[in-house]
Amino acid sequence: MRIAIVGPTYPYKGGGAQHTTELAHRLRARGHDVVIESWRAQYPSFLYPGQQTIDSPEGEPYPDTRRDLDWRRPDGWVACGRRLRGADLVVLAVLSPVQVPAYLGILYGLRRRARVVALCHNVLPHETKPYDRPLMKALLRRVDGVLAHSEQQADLARALTGAPVRVAALAPHLPARGAGETAGRGSRGSLLFFGIVRPYKGLDLLLEALAQVPDVRLTVAGEFWGGLEETRALIARLGLAGRVEIRPGYVAAEDVPGLFAEADALVLPYRSATASQNVWLGHEHGVPVIATRVGALPDNVRDDVDGLLVEPGSAGALAEAIKRFYEPGTPERLRAGVAPVDPEPHWAVYLDTLLAASES
Repeated sequence: MRIAIVGPTYPYKGGGAQHTTELAHRLRARGHDVVIESWRAQYPSFLYPGQQTIDSPEGEPYPDTRRDLDWRRPDGWVACGRRLRGADLVVLAVLSPVQVPAYLGILYGLRRRARVVALCHNVLPHETKPYDRPLMKALLRRVDGVLAHSEQQADLARALTGAPVRVAALAPHLPARGAGETAGRGSRGSLLFFGIVRPYKGLDLLLEALAQVPDVRLTVAGEFWGGLEETRALIARLGLAGRVEIRPGYVAAEDVPGLFAEADALVLPYRSATASQNVWLGHEHGVPVIATRVGALPDNVRDDVDGLLVEPGSAGALAEAIKRFYEPGTPERLRAGVAPVDPEPHWAVYLDTLLAASES
């Protein structure tokens, strides 16, 4: 098939860009003729306050990539759709409703000359705004199929469209591979929170839990969506200044293994989630994961084997899980239960489901 994927890729960073890139490589490996239509300018800066692009790629860039889309140029959206009329399948990678106007422009230019699947990383954002639902409804009603990453997300999509909705768990796309130096060492009393800091990810709950567990340190590494002030104030109020290290900003791929090598466990205290690579990222670096039972997180953590699971939204429950993790011998036992990630079976199912969605 001739397949076009519309979505972010290098020099954009983050899971969405990594997934678009890996998806293109995987489809090409199956024998398809694949191009990526990506962005020269994806968002106005005020909608994404962090660092949008990077100088060094996360993984192997995809060679057949066109980077012409610009949020300021609706004529370019329509031109992209016209350009894709010769495709058999167009995959729209949907990470945010902010992308929808451009995707509607592409669909207008396409004029239904190709099958279109909306690949929804999130059907609706974790922190919604009044315009999110109408925008997503306008998009999903105009596509031929939808791919969601969980049954919960699929139900959201079905409420917005009559198009067929299929579900496939997000497949691993890990640019920073290789286990850190964790095997065979003892506990260091050090936990890691990794990734973009947003309210739904529950860093505040983790800090409140940490205040209930003496002699345990925390490293917070990642970009802060709304600034550092509230987090620093909470750390001060809880008396954690000597036990919490903040490393704000984008973490380059070459620095990731060292971060995980310093940690006894990765903690994912999310209030809500759809799909996340972070469980796999922790396991790929030999680190157990303490995660809440939300979204797809519990699907990838074997409770009391390679991590611990805890109910979401409770600092007290999280504190009890951390205390349980640090019972004598438990960090070493859970670390021994961590296995490297095998992406192949996940991708086989994912690609089969995506291509089936295009035939619905």
